[in-house]
Amino acid sequence: MSSTLTIHHLRKSQSERVVWLCEELGIPYNLECHDRVPPAMLAPESIRRLHWSGTAPVIQDGDITLAESGAIFEYILAKYGNGKLVLGPTHPKYADYLLWLHQANGTYMPAVTSVMLGRMKGDDDESPTQKVMQNRANANLQAMEKQLGTSAYLAGDELTAADCMSVFGLTTFRLFIPSDLTEYPNIVAWLQRVGQREAYKRAMQKGEPGLEPMLAAVPQPLAQ
Repeated sequence: MSSTLTIHHLRKSQSERVVWLCEELGIPYNLECHDRVPPAMLAPESIRRLHWSGTAPVIQDGDITLAESGAIFEYILAKYGNGKLVLGPTHPKYADYLLWLHQANGTYMPAVTSVMLGRMKGDDDESPTQKVMQNRANANLQAMEKQLGTSAYLAGDELTAADCMSVFGLTTFRLFIPSDLTEYPNIVAWLQRVGQREAYKRAMQKGEPGLEPMLAAVPQPLAQ
């Protein structure tokens, strides 16, 4: 089925979320994949030409070009979702849904990205800034672990867009900042549940062919 919706996916990046979201919704889309540019492994010029942000994900839908994961999620869910993967204001888990939909990019990813960049420039993990950011990331993981001890997914026993937004930071992002999730068994069990979803498998196969999803507590290192 043809579609006007095109997802521009930067390999090994958060734009995998958008591919997964569309697979879960069962909507048609075109997928354009872009490779990172060594040695800094930044987005290529092909992404930068699409949107002033110069980052992925980017979608195009007719005359519309849109960036930012959260904005893209809202756009796709509102225009194409038909009420799937969202919880409304009257739902008892609505507040949980909103929190976890925004937590990944609002708090967790900025914290772990700051730690990663600090390590890249040689900052000591015991430096004040590194400790603050690592503690912030740990607090998020502890809260997520507690949440997933009460339900199969972040906003109840059914998958929502909040899960689609949150998985990347605990899987593919660990290519850039390895981390051990052994002390978070509920998170690991959640990742395993996600890994069994056919829509997730399709999304990863399309967007990251050859990359084994990093769903284990201690994922295997990539082959050299």
